[in-house]
Amino acid sequence: MKLQDIIKDLKISCDQDIEVSGLNTLKDATSSQISFLENKKYLADLKDTKAGAVFVSLELKDEVPLGTIALICENPYISLAKASKFFAAKVIEDSGDEPIIGTNCTIMANVTIGKNTFIGNNCTLMAGVFIGDNVTIGDDVLLYPNVVIYRDCVVGNNVMIHAGTVIGSDGFGFAHTKEGKYIKIYQNGNVVIGNDVEIGANSTIDRAAFSSTKIENGVRIDNLVHIGHNCIVGHGSILTGQVGLAGSTILKEYVVMAGQSAATGHLEIAPFTTIAGRGVVSKTIKEPKKQWAGFPLMEHKTWLKLQSKLSRLLIKDNK
Repeated sequence: MKLQDIIKDLKISCDQDIEVSGLNTLKDATSSQISFLENKKYLADLKDTKAGAVFVSLELKDEVPLGTIALICENPYISLAKASKFFAAKVIEDSGDEPIIGTNCTIMANVTIGKNTFIGNNCTLMAGVFIGDNVTIGDDVLLYPNVVIYRDCVVGNNVMIHAGTVIGSDGFGFAHTKEGKYIKIYQNGNVVIGNDVEIGANSTIDRAAFSSTKIENGVRIDNLVHIGHNCIVGHGSILTGQVGLAGSTILKEYVVMAGQSAATGHLEIAPFTTIAGRGVVSKTIKEPKKQWAGFPLMEHKTWLKLQSKLSRLLIKDNK
């Protein structure tokens, strides 16, 4: 789209015009993409951005680098949300190529496969599986009943996904006005799952707002796990039952998160970290190979000592 066509609908004034191919973060945007700055803590990203244009408040317009168009608006996040609708893909393609299915595949009854989709060799799709448009699935993939893979997602080789799991549903993204109205941010990215991955039953992995939510090679995910948009789950990591990752959480390699533990989003967890059951990660963990527990999060040894002292206090008070 032309930039002028977008900003006209958003009631933003600007004399310049470029061809716009989509939206992206300040770090990843190219000269044909629009980004935004809502929070001052990302000012450094703004100064280094390669974005063609940026939604920005009047207060911060002078921080926009040369070569990037400043789109001055009252609420950049709301402007981004409204612009995201222009780049949303069709829910279902009404034209395109029929799916390509490799050799030695078993496709059971009541399976739906979308347009422009590729399925590799030696795959099994059980009853009720839904595969959207433009999906790529590798070799030796097993999809149990009622697995859903939304459009544009990628699944690697030797992947097993258990019943009822949904890959590529919309991330939970909304901008709200001063009046409290919620405006949907269309999730225009996808999910990319690597090789040798197993995902349990009734889990959900949300598609990215921009770019990809990534599950790297060798990951093991239990039942009832939720992974938010733009998360990256590093190589060999393990997420057990009812783990929840808020958007843009990055797990480095071989992170283990025990049952009902969680991350609050926009943070990183160092390699070989273990989070005990019900532990909540609210800040980036930089030091690898440590065990953590509790909320507020503390080193596991400290948490055990705390529980011991609390128990002794309770026993003493009850005497």
